[in-house]
Amino acid sequence: MQKIKKGDDVMVITGKDKGKRGTVLKVLDKDHVLVENINIARKHQKANPQAGEPGGIVDKMMPIQVSNVALYNPQKGGPDRVGFKILEDGRKVRVFKSDGEVVDA
Repeated sequence: MQKIKKGDDVMVITGKDKGKRGTVLKVLDKDHVLVENINIARKHQKANPQAGEPGGIVDKMMPIQVSNVALYNPQKGGPDRVGFKILEDGRKVRVFKSDGEVVDA
């Protein structure tokens, strides 16, 4: 089970986008995630007349390492670490380390 999943609300804890919040769009591998409106790079794209694509400078979302983001805790109002806990019914769920609140509903 991974600590950060698709659809999670995360906050960047280090890097050029420190303090920004976003939603995880895709988990690329065990070390990288794609977060909405985070780590935007500008790419110079050549035009492709056959496909009807114009050229110019486009903004592109780049992956960010999982170690540079933390799950957002609404009760705390900031980033929080994540742990795991096994409930009485045998389910394994993610919990916030600061208050023990269950992340997964």
